[in-house]
Amino acid sequence: MFLSFQLLHFPIIAFFILSLLYIPLKWLSSISQTRKNLPPSPRKLLIIGNLHQLGSSLHRSFQALSQKHGPIILIHLGSAPLLVVSSAEGAREIMKTHDLIFSSRPKLSIPDKLFYGSKDIGFAPYGEHWRQVKSITVLHLLSHKRVQSFRHIREREMTRMIDMIDKSCGSVIDLSEMLVSLTNNIICQVALGRTYSDLKFKDLLGRLQFLLGVVSVGTYIPWLSWVDWLRGLEGKTNKLAKEIGEFLDGVIEDHVNKNKMVVDGNVDGGHDQSQDLIDILLDFQREDTANFIFDRDTIKAVILVKIFISHY
Repeated sequence: MFLSFQLLHFPIIAFFILSLLYIPLKWLSSISQTRKNLPPSPRKLLIIGNLHQLGSSLHRSFQALSQKHGPIILIHLGSAPLLVVSSAEGAREIMKTHDLIFSSRPKLSIPDKLFYGSKDIGFAPYGEHWRQVKSITVLHLLSHKRVQSFRHIREREMTRMIDMIDKSCGSVIDLSEMLVSLTNNIICQVALGRTYSDLKFKDLLGRLQFLLGVVSVGTYIPWLSWVDWLRGLEGKTNKLAKEIGEFLDGVIEDHVNKNKMVVDGNVDGGHDQSQDLIDILLDFQREDTANFIFDRDTIKAVILVKIFISHY
């Protein structure tokens, strides 16, 4: 009986002991940081840092702090340091003079899982991989010639929407829904080769948008990352990543099989028609001209961020 009581309360006792150890270690760490030549910083609280000083309007909170502590201040979101610059001169130093130092991005747990280790252009840290993906995006996916090659898709979908409005003359129409559908159809055909207007596809994008807007406790207070697991955030992220991966793998396999049939001469290649973005990326992968590992996960990450940004 006594043994079972000990086993039952062991996690609670262990957490209590770790918490007691964390407090003095954090205090010693803060003492060592004060010896560095850091910008002025408002007084922070243990564990949460300066989160208690930030309201719903962040720009107003930052303005109030800058008026009190100066144009360049250091605040802490939990244990994550954040430099706040509130002057034109300081912004010029960071964005222009020392832009390479500040041009990277922090690792965020949720985007890292959803975008295949942050292999896309939006969340990848600054480095060779980001530069290569950016180059591919600008030169091969978003060039003027490439955008113009999809003109017939835009014109066809616009004509279809106008026809729908014309046929609904005299009745009430939901123009917002029509415009959303128009955008969805154009983006899907440009990126994926055909339309995906079913509810499952919309559900995936909706959940993606929701999770990217959720605050992960572990990002700012790493030792409390178990809270994300407790609230189901980790499970929801892993589940969505798996579903998106299966969807994109299916789309890519369709393209691979189609291209194989073209090579074998079983179907007409149709090179007079526009290639979609997946075709372009697969061609780039086959040519193997990249100076970095351009694998399927990179293709999926690049396509996913293009679809997401275009929708929202």
